[in-house]
Amino acid sequence: MANNVKISVTDLIEKEGLENLTPEIPTDDRYIETWEINRPALQLTGWYYDFDEGRVQVLGNVESAYVKSLDSEKERAAYDEFTSHNLPCLIYANNNKPAIGMITACHRNQIPLLVSKKTTTSLTAELTRWLKVQLAERVTVHGVLVDVYGIGVLIMGDSGIGKSEVALELIRRGHRLVSDDIVEIRKVSDATLVGYAPELTRHLLELRGIGILNIKNMFGVESVKDTMNIDLAITLQEYDKDDSYDRLGLDEQHTDFLGISVVSHTIPIRPGRNVAIIVEGAAVNARAKYMGYNAAQELCDRMNAKMAEDAGDDTDSNMVKDVTPQLREMYGLKQL
Repeated sequence: MANNVKISVTDLIEKEGLENLTPEIPTDDRYIETWEINRPALQLTGWYYDFDEGRVQVLGNVESAYVKSLDSEKERAAYDEFTSHNLPCLIYANNNKPAIGMITACHRNQIPLLVSKKTTTSLTAELTRWLKVQLAERVTVHGVLVDVYGIGVLIMGDSGIGKSEVALELIRRGHRLVSDDIVEIRKVSDATLVGYAPELTRHLLELRGIGILNIKNMFGVESVKDTMNIDLAITLQEYDKDDSYDRLGLDEQHTDFLGISVVSHTIPIRPGRNVAIIVEGAAVNARAKYMGYNAAQELCDRMNAKMAEDAGDDTDSNMVKDVTPQLREMYGLKQL
């Protein structure tokens, strides 16, 4: 299930290296629950309709210049009304120093007041990016996440089927482990899923009969990675002769995580199969498709051209949906 998450203002201060002008105000138990940022220009003029007070408030040069243009009484009233809301924190960008009236109002209403050396644009962009990742909708799945040729491959399957063994072989072949056993998936955008390892098991891999291996210590820092986009899902499954498996790959299958579809394959496990090489092949094939090349489509195009030629017709026939029986018939093969 997806988790509701929040981060403390203390984490924000440490991440951005912010100067805290109100160190007396506690920040460990003051939380941010939305990644959206607000620049309170309208609020400082007195317009609070539809105001989301739960957002981090960033004041740039424009806001600072506006309040300084007010007479002292209006300026004090603007500060008092603004800080009377339950704001997580206020951040002045461009290393601007807030007026005494704002500092006083923040102390009175217990609102953390912070200063950043970054420009307003840089600060809001970085905060939005970081908060969106930290507060992203998430779910945990049982599996192994590996970086294979730059493709994030999530390997799933029943317990004991050999997911960790496949991951170990991939690591020996130069690929990188992200997480073993438990993978935390975060939806960082409407089209992007990022996988993480829980801090407790990061860089560790379990092999039945052997125990826990520290991959970073055994193979070096180049063998591990902290995060990885999830581009491909592979499910390992005990081979069933009565089951039908995809042999062409023209019609892609998908698995849904947090509302985002990920291309998926089911690999049957049989004695003697080198599953790690198969996973490598799937990753390379996925990269080729991202670059616009589809081997299955090329084979169908060749067959359509061949069938049109044999029929004496210059136009393509309907696309071949099940190419295997056609190839067997063309070349007299009993098995392909």
